Amino acid sequence: MAEKILMNEFKTLSQEPWTNIELINENVFKWSVALIVLNPDSSYYGGYFKATLTFPSNYPYSPPDFRFDRPLWHPNVYPDGRLCISILHEGEDATSGELASERWSPAQRVESVLLSVLSLLDDAEVSSPANVDAGVQLRKDPSAYKLRVLEDTEKSKSDIPAHFAMPTHESVFNNKKSDAHSAADSFSWSDSEAEDDFGGSDTDADEEMFDDEGDESESGDAEADDDEDEEA
Repeated sequence: MAEKILMNEFKTLSQEPWTNIELINENVFKWSVALIVLNPDSSYYGGYFKATLTFPSNYPYSPPDFRFDRPLWHPNVYPDGRLCISILHEGEDATSGELASERWSPAQRVESVLLSVLSLLDDAEVSSPANVDAGVQLRKDPSAYKLRVLEDTEKSKSDIPAHFAMPTHESVFNNKKSDAHSAADSFSWSDSEAEDDFGGSDTDADEEMFDDEGDESESGDAEADDDEDEEA
């Protein structure tokens, strides 16, 4: 069951522009993942952050393990690259201060984990940091913290494979616009064909209905006139 679910998720995520994934040694339970930051407003924009995802045999009943290959200077990233993030915490823990809906459940998927990690990069939780020094710097000297982030982002680009076409915000946006136009054109063409197949549009059908009603009304009037003539 776990293997089938993971393979389906792998195929789906392989189509996303914001990540580049591959199986490690053809093992569906271990993925090499690169998170690509496409938000131009992010300090991490243009970064290619590699990580390793390891899945338990009872996935999705237990969460995967996520670890950055190159640890980041971030309040919620441990020095070994592991993350302190609610979605990777299993079950309920009344002492954690986390909502049950924020923690891992079998309804979660790999995509939700990766999107949560991307969101966390720019929205650090400093109240309970995994890296205390990074948390203190973010609060007291955000300019210096941002410089460290930019350094990490530049370093990450050295991990971009030579054959890989790095997407940008503009390229993804333009592709989506192109896909939307194609879908609209396809819908209009199909819609037109459907109308022809069923004998015209709803407007034509409505006109025919009103014509029929008019014919029935005229027929009724004619019958009434005939009845009056007979009585006379």
